[in-house]
Amino acid sequence: MPFIPHTEHDVKEMLATIGVAKLENLFDEIPDSLRVKNLPAIPASLTEMELARLMRQRAALDSGMLCFMGAGAYEHHIPAAVWDIASRGEFLTAYTPYQAEASQGTLQLLYEYQTMMASLMGLDVSNASLYEGGSAAAEAILMAARSHRKHKTYRVLIPRALHPYYRDVIKTIVGQQDIIQLIEVPFDAATGQTQLSAMEKDLHDEVTAVVIPQPNFFGVLEDADAMTDWAHAHGAIAIGVVNPMAMALLKPPGQWGKKGADIACGEGQPLGVPLASGGPYYGFLCCKRDFVRQLPGRIVGRTVDKEGKQGFVLTLQAREQHIRRAKATSNICTNQGLLVTASTIYMSLLGPEGLRQVAEACYLNAQYLKKKLEILHGVEVVFHSPCFHEIVVRLSKPVDKILRLLANDKIQAGFNLAPIYPELGECLLICVTETKTEADIEWFVKCLAQVLAMNSSTIKNIECAK
Repeated sequence: MPFIPHTEHDVKEMLATIGVAKLENLFDEIPDSLRVKNLPAIPASLTEMELARLMRQRAALDSGMLCFMGAGAYEHHIPAAVWDIASRGEFLTAYTPYQAEASQGTLQLLYEYQTMMASLMGLDVSNASLYEGGSAAAEAILMAARSHRKHKTYRVLIPRALHPYYRDVIKTIVGQQDIIQLIEVPFDAATGQTQLSAMEKDLHDEVTAVVIPQPNFFGVLEDADAMTDWAHAHGAIAIGVVNPMAMALLKPPGQWGKKGADIACGEGQPLGVPLASGGPYYGFLCCKRDFVRQLPGRIVGRTVDKEGKQGFVLTLQAREQHIRRAKATSNICTNQGLLVTASTIYMSLLGPEGLRQVAEACYLNAQYLKKKLEILHGVEVVFHSPCFHEIVVRLSKPVDKILRLLANDKIQAGFNLAPIYPELGECLLICVTETKTEADIEWFVKCLAQVLAMNSSTIKNIECAK
């Protein structure tokens, strides 16, 4: 973190120079009702040594765990070369490459990233990143609304099987606009998939867009072809929200149905970005050429100079700092260029075949775990639909207690679905990537069997001892 040298005397002098009594007055336009009065869990100040110790303690909480957690953030092997190159000074500290003559390396890398992502999604155009997957999904919906200006009200179908955090972000960003209606579509309790019949229910008005998760939050593969064709048959834009790693193995959005999805977005973290105590992440957004003028962010293009030499430049940059203000397609203020750099290097090192091998290993490991869990007493596999690298199981004991007990064995056992999907009961979302060996999976199953075999009083005594 940066060293800030200003003393209290320096701050008072600066405030006096601009005629302000105290620092808080610089923010007097914020209503009192929106201000946080105090932060009791945060100490007033820490010394550098105290702060370093605190950060080491927090980091230790995440270390040495066998991770079966997924839910939108995935542990993949990242070759050492990826961050060795991405951490070079010219990539690590570079800002938005406004001056093309001084930023050819960064611009070329972003151009190559766009080319790779467009190819992976089977679409024409990619931007050069957004904040994270949830905001990318929200931006895709706003793109769809801008492309349907003839509609007085924009109706967007969002499956309940879409990542719940993405749904929350969409509601926060898009839900503030009264003209956009977000309509939740339930999933089938037996398959975990979104059914076309559910999309048809109570449908009386025009549909602007249909969001299609692939795979969905449960790891289940949706019938993307049928959902895309249904969207187009109803005059709606098809938006794929996808795991990019899965797209190395599955049909890409640009090939869904008869015409292909119109927009594809999602979280880029699986492509070379480590799990670092909750972040950072970046969102990707691709589309057909017809929608390029509605694409937020920026696009890097390739051209030639007057001498015929290849060069790279920023082309479409419809953002607020480019003087468009209210006419901007988005209020995005920056991008996640460093993470995009890592993903570009990661995809370059693995290549199409390498990505496919990683995706296949994820799929096969999930199938191996599924077979082991199906015969385990106290465990029920909930959805038997095709899945990628996540599965949902129902446990005979409370999931939150099972997670705490397995944490004692240094196992992050998965994501508790009960608070978000109470209709499923005590269900756990488990993820397996290529990083897990057969021995890892068997150890996980063994530890899970042991805690499930404990009686309730034993579990209670263990919790009291903690």
